[in-house]
Parts: sequence; C-alpha cells; structure tokens
Amino acid sequence: MTLTVDDAIHTATETWRRLGVEQAAADEMAEELAADLAAASADGRSVADYMGGDVEALATSWADERGLLPVRPHLKETAVAAAQGAVLPALAALAFWYVSWSHLLDPSGASVTTSLHGHVAAEMHQFPNAGVPLMWVGLPLCVVAAFFLVRRAVRETLQHHHAPVIDATMQTLTKALPVILAAAAALAVAIGFFGSYVVGYFQLLFTVPVALAGMIGAVAAGAAWVRNRTCPPVIAAG
Repeated sequence: MTLTVDDAIHTATETWRRLGVEQAAADEMAEELAADLAAASADGRSVADYMGGDVEALATSWADERGLLPVRPHLKETAVAAAQGAVLPALAALAFWYVSWSHLLDPSGASVTTSLHGHVAAEMHQFPNAGVPLMWVGLPLCVVAAFFLVRRAVRETLQHHHAPVIDATMQTLTKALPVILAAAAALAVAIGFFGSYVVGYFQLLFTVPVALAGMIGAVAAGAAWVRNRTCPPVIAAG
C-alpha cells in the first residue's frame, strides 16, 4: 500500500496526540510536514522515501528534538500492563491450589462389605493426595512465569508509549519483582486463611475472586511503584 501525504500527516498527528504534544504545536508541525512533503514530491521523492518508512518514529524524533514531549511516568499504563502479565499465572496458581484443596486427585475412599449374616463393614482406604505435590510443583512455575510475563508486558507497553528511562525502570523492576511476587503470594495465602476460618462454608466463593484480585492488584501496584521511583516527575517540557 502506497503511503500518501494525507496518510503520513494523519499518522504523525495521531502519534503526537498519543505522546501528549500540545495541540497548537502539533498543528504547526503538521503544516510544516505537509510543506516538506510537498517540496519532496516536487523533487521526485516519494512520501515513504522522505519519511524513512516509519512515520511514527520520525514524528516522535521530531517532537523530541523540539522539546515538545512531556515527561510522563505512565503509571497507569505500567500498572495495567503488569496486571495483564500477572493474570494467567494467578489463575494457574489458583487452579493448582483448588486441585489440592478439593482432593480432586485424591484416590482415597471407603469400601463397604456386607456379610452373609447382614453385618455391614466399612473400610477406609487412605492414599497420598496427588494434588499436594502437584500444587507445590505448579506454584513455583507460576511465579517464574509471572516474572517473565510481567517484565515483558511492562517493557512492551513503555516502548509503545515511547516512555523515558525504560532501561532504568526494567532494571529496578527485575530486582523488585521477586519481592513483589512474594508479597502477592503472601496476600493470597492470608486471604485463603481468612476464607477458611472466617467465611467458612462459602469460602470458595470468597477466596477465588478475592485472592485473584489481591494477587493481580499487588503486582500492578508494585510495578507502578517501581515506575514512579525510576521516572522523573510529570513536568511539561519546553
């Protein structure tokens, strides 16, 4: 598909808007870009050739060189990305816990025999609950998966928004994530104990959604805290 002047200006304008460039400055750059593209066309150069094939990158570089990009920490975006990365591992962790708690894989049971004289005898057969070792193997795997998924989600989100100091954020997040994930796991355990000893009969209906929200929320809050510590305050540049 051939890149037209209108397409280039529209993409550049959308990029500036997404990056938080003030409307007046964006309109001025759009007019200048239109004039430059018209001059390039008169010289026989295509729009794609002039823009280098990446309109968003050029628009971002242009705004950055002019000091028009506001310094934004993107705390909300960081928290949402971390939450998205934590969802699947949190669900898997709850699934492993449920298999163990519900004795779903427990082969133990009782057998009943009746003698010729009508005497009924019940015999209990106790076996190890296979869900317990499965849970203790699965939970560390969930933590490892969460570590990499959260890091990837946060990095991709910050790169998408062309956020500043990405490397510093990711280095600090890498160091802090084990503590954040441990805190999220501890919160889930505490919620499980509360559901078991306080809620009682309806503990499953309470524990699953509350523990899920607690783990995801703890990871999101921790990632946002890291981002806030490693990013300059919000000050409009230029």
